[in-house]
Amino acid sequence: MGEVELAAILCSLFLGGDAEVRHPFSAGYDLSRIEIDCETDTHVIEVGLDKRSSLDSVQQALFAASLTGKTPMVYIIDTDGRVGKYEYRIRTAAQMVGIQYRTDTEDWIYRQQMTHWLRHYDPLASGEPRTRSMAEGG
Repeated sequence: MGEVELAAILCSLFLGGDAEVRHPFSAGYDLSRIEIDCETDTHVIEVGLDKRSSLDSVQQALFAASLTGKTPMVYIIDTDGRVGKYEYRIRTAAQMVGIQYRTDTEDWIYRQQMTHWLRHYDPLASGEPRTRSMAEGG
């Protein structure tokens, strides 16, 4: 899975937001738009892998916040199990400008996605017949 899929998992299952939300803006005579990786009622969240391509995450989160009036956040997905030079640079920049920074491992996200239904399963709400216990004569 790539960054887009991981961001969608994080956004929908754990952050309670909408993934890949577009916002238009104008710069001079040009009309353009940005896509926010995850947007909740209160936050705009830029999700990235621990790669060079994520170095602009802080700028993207700040710009999205300026358009929406929401709180910016950066969420980096650790793919190699260590804090590397890109994670360090992104975290440092985020802290300097007061942006919330979170990180989780790629493996943790996969495990959480695969077992999410176990933590949120309610057999009574699903309409399935309830098995009677031994105490109930079953």
